[in-house]
Amino acid sequence: MGELVEVKGVCPSEFETVRTAFVENFEKYGDLGASVCVVRDGEILVHLWAGSRDKAQTLPWQQDTQVNIFSAGKPLVAVTVLQLAAAGKLDLDLPIAHYWPEFGQQGKDSITTRQVLCHRSGINAFHPRLQDEDIYDWARMIGYLEAETPWWQPDTEQGYSPMVYGWLLGELVKRVTGADSFNQVFQQTIAEPLGMRCEFGVASERLDALADVVPSAVKPTQTNNGSLVNLMHADPRGVINQAFSNPPSLLFGTNSPAWRQAQIPAANGHGTADALALFYGDLANRQGSRLLPQGAESCWQEQTRAKDKLLAQDLGFSLGFMMLPEGGRRCGHPGAGGSFGFADADQGLGFGYVTRTLGQSILVDYRAEQLQNAVYQCLEK
Repeated sequence: MGELVEVKGVCPSEFETVRTAFVENFEKYGDLGASVCVVRDGEILVHLWAGSRDKAQTLPWQQDTQVNIFSAGKPLVAVTVLQLAAAGKLDLDLPIAHYWPEFGQQGKDSITTRQVLCHRSGINAFHPRLQDEDIYDWARMIGYLEAETPWWQPDTEQGYSPMVYGWLLGELVKRVTGADSFNQVFQQTIAEPLGMRCEFGVASERLDALADVVPSAVKPTQTNNGSLVNLMHADPRGVINQAFSNPPSLLFGTNSPAWRQAQIPAANGHGTADALALFYGDLANRQGSRLLPQGAESCWQEQTRAKDKLLAQDLGFSLGFMMLPEGGRRCGHPGAGGSFGFADADQGLGFGYVTRTLGQSILVDYRAEQLQNAVYQCLEK
């Protein structure tokens, strides 16, 4: 019986297991449009794509199709910050208010950049109820941030910051560099040097080429890390709901032109699988990193570990990356719905998977896990 999905791209015979897992994600686990890429020491080994990119399922996924990668973009923000620290323009352990005085109100005067990168700042969500359109106005969101109070004493607890993280670090980047926007700095220092197709705020003339995201119709029996929906239901009036659904457009506005054109650095990066793989491949490159030429070790050096107050999982974070349970010099970050990227510095490996079919896993989606496992099976042969 032939495959039900037409797969395009590059996959040498020694990585056939990755191709098989990619096809299985469509045939068994509901993928409608997706791509996977593997880079080793700067060389693309595997790059596959398949399916459709629109809700009507009439437009084919292309090699350069970009899709919302949600929190899988957080490490891109982190490295933009780490580059400034490496250049001596930013001290991770000075209060953010040193660079941004207005931020130091309401008990935030001691919060450092390191604490934000490690999700120990206590700035996890907005207390007042926001309007849907607020998130598309950068200046308005920065004003809310300046007036916010921590949910707990900074640096006493570890609690994931799903959305606020991006505006906070993005504004810090703007303040330190004098740039007009966070995306301007990201393009100049990360995307352009690596030839990555990824951006925060997509130009209007390219909106039609983006992939539409849709909820998955398939619920795999393997639920190794719980469901975000269940977490939100268990905390109807607390920080978890405020963090993920205040305002509701954080959950339901993600195909709109307003969402796609705004800059929401923690959640609305639009990129490709090879963009993630090139990014992580650079950090893991055994010949040295272009992004962090003085050393990328901080990306996989654990800074904090605890049962996270928002995600209810035992999690470790380095400076902007999740530590992966497999151990070694590995770090990465999942995005809501399934997109995922990681670096393995021991193997010189960068991996990227993006999908428009949104699952409910809190951490790494089952489809991404299958692909990751297949990569290592091939490397061990």
